[in-house]
Amino acid sequence: MVNAFKNGVDIHQEVASKVFEKPLDEITKEERTKAKAVNFGIVYGISDFGLGEQLNMPRKEAKAYIEQYLEKYSGIKEYMGKIDEEAKEKGFVSTIFGRRRYIPELKSQNYMVRQFGSRAALNMPIQGTAADIMKLAMIEVQKQIEERNLKSKLILQVHDELLLEVPKEEVKEAVELLKTSMENIVELSVPLIAEVTSADSWYGCK
Repeated sequence: MVNAFKNGVDIHQEVASKVFEKPLDEITKEERTKAKAVNFGIVYGISDFGLGEQLNMPRKEAKAYIEQYLEKYSGIKEYMGKIDEEAKEKGFVSTIFGRRRYIPELKSQNYMVRQFGSRAALNMPIQGTAADIMKLAMIEVQKQIEERNLKSKLILQVHDELLLEVPKEEVKEAVELLKTSMENIVELSVPLIAEVTSADSWYGCK
């Protein structure tokens, strides 16, 4: 999976290829959709019932797909187990920068509450780290704007997206600044790729 990211391969197509044991160029749109659902769903501890509902497939088929996925990507299964164990032992999970989220739900007498705690424990190091990276990127972008004495303004952050209001004469420099800052703010085992577009409105940037 790391190699796929490093080589710019479509990660959903790559996963489908591994799970369905088919060449990359033979993966159908439906197979890619299934892989995408698990790639994102696994972060939230998706169940066979949840996947089945999402993809409108029998629960048995969804269960088999999740099992195939975890068999092919055994490192992910190990990671999930490790996070769950650590959360129960320590009572919290952390981002790669050390920011913690305490999860008292894991000690609840209520099974459903404990299940929620397990999903939160799995999700937080991933989504929380992404949030940390965005905050670091925002600080760097603002720093670059000030150091270059630009009139551009950082006005909005939505999930993994930053929105700048930029005078037309600064567009080229702002695009370069934004892309460089977001892609290089941290060094991971996979590249961070930022796509930057410019338009006369936020809607136009889509």
